[in-house]
Amino acid sequence: MREVPAWAGPFEPEALPDELLGADRPFVVRGGFAHWPVVQAARQSEVELARYLMGFYNGVRMTLFELAPQERGRVFYADDTLSSFNFRRHAATLDQVLTGLLGLAQTTEPPALYVGSTTVEAVLPGFLQANGIGLGARDALVSLWLGNRTRIAAHYDLPDNFAIVAAGRRRFTVFPPEQIHNLYVGPLDPTPAGQPVSLVDFLEPDLERFPRFAQAWEAGEQAVLEPGDALFIPSMWFHHVEGLEAVNLLINAWWRQTPDYIDSPLSALRLALMTIRDLPQRERRIWAHHFQHFVFAADAATWAHIPEAARGLLGPIDENLSRQARTQLLNQLKR
Repeated sequence: MREVPAWAGPFEPEALPDELLGADRPFVVRGGFAHWPVVQAARQSEVELARYLMGFYNGVRMTLFELAPQERGRVFYADDTLSSFNFRRHAATLDQVLTGLLGLAQTTEPPALYVGSTTVEAVLPGFLQANGIGLGARDALVSLWLGNRTRIAAHYDLPDNFAIVAAGRRRFTVFPPEQIHNLYVGPLDPTPAGQPVSLVDFLEPDLERFPRFAQAWEAGEQAVLEPGDALFIPSMWFHHVEGLEAVNLLINAWWRQTPDYIDSPLSALRLALMTIRDLPQRERRIWAHHFQHFVFAADAATWAHIPEAARGLLGPIDENLSRQARTQLLNQLKR
C-alpha cells in the first residue's frame, strides 16, 4: 500500500491554503501544528496533556464508548446479525475519561475507551483560541476524539475533513470513493456512529468472505500521524482510523462546500433506494439517463430553453426554493 502524499505547496496554519482544503485527494501536512500548546503539553507527558485540557473544561458531560478487551479496540457490531453494537455508552466527565485512560496506560490488554465527535467549544471553551485552525470563512464544526487504542471501521463523511493529531499517534488508511464496491459496506441503518461502515476487519481481513477487499487494499493509501501532523480528507473518501497509543487526541474540522440549505445527498440516496432500485431493469436504465441529464451532466444549457421564472428546481437552487421543495417532498412522503 502506498503512503498518503505529503502536501508540498505553501502552508500557513493561521490561513490554510484553499488549494489544500479544496483538493480532490488526501494530503498529509507534517508538523504543521507542532506549535500548538496542546501538542507541546502532550509531548511533555500524558499527565501534562490532561492538565492542559482540564484548564479549559467546563464540566459538560460527554458520551464515552467502552469496549471489552476481547474486542481489541474495534468499534463495531456485536455479531453477524448487524443489529446491535459491541460497546456500551456512558455519560462521563472529561476528568473521569482522562483518569480512566491514564489508569489503563500500562495495562497489557485494557478495555477500549473512546470519546468521539464531541464539539470542542461545547466542552472546552477557549481551546480553539489557543489552538487555532486557519479555515478562513468556512463554517466548520470542530470536534475532538479522545481515547486509547481503538479502531474505527472504514467509512466516509459527507463534509470535507481536516484532522490534526494533538496527542498520541493515529494511522489513517484511505480509499477513493470508487472503492465502495470492494470495501463491502454494511447497512445504512443501524450503524456504529452514523455512517455506513466497511464490514472488513482490517486487522484480520477475511478474504474468503470479502475477496474484493484485496483490490481495495491495492488502491488505498496509508499515513501514520504524529503529534502536530494533519491530514486533509476530501468528502466521501473512505477512511479507517486507528489510535496507536495509550492516550490519543485528535482535533478535526468538518465543513461542506455548499450552503446549509442544500440538503444531504444521502437523503436522495435513501429515496432512490425506495423508489428506483427495485424497478424493472429497463426503467432503471431510463432513470439513470434522467439523472445524468438533470443532475450529473447538468449545466446552464439544461434549462436554457425554459423561461427563468418557470425553471423551479431545474434552475439554480436558493434558500427559498430549497425550503419550498422540502415542504413539497414532505407532503408527498406523508401520503
